[in-house]
Amino acid sequence: QVHLVESGGGLVQSGGSLRLSCAASGNMFSFYVVNWYRQAPGKQRELVAHISTVGDTTYADSVKGRFTISRDNAKKKVDLQMNSLKPEDTAVYYCNAGGVNLGDYWGQGTQVTVSS
Repeated sequence: QVHLVESGGGLVQSGGSLRLSCAASGNMFSFYVVNWYRQAPGKQRELVAHISTVGDTTYADSVKGRFTISRDNAKKKVDLQMNSLKPEDTAVYYCNAGGVNLGDYWGQGTQVTVSS
């Protein structure tokens, strides 16, 4: 089982940067794929970035070239570096970890607000 805690959200001006962190507790973290999702008010939750167990990454088209996901298995941590932020990036960002026969886990979310 994995417990996830996000941090690093906040208020930033358009064009600014934030770095979100997802800290995991529990065993076998390196066996989990990890995703960052976000949910804006009145909208469905959407996948923002994904990192595989071996570090392969994919991104939503809306954040490609601006966001970078990375993981440190020794520290049981996955970060999301967000640059050139836009007001439309405003959302609650959630960390998600899962794996075959390992379960599916979510953090509590962290608010990101980008002012214009």
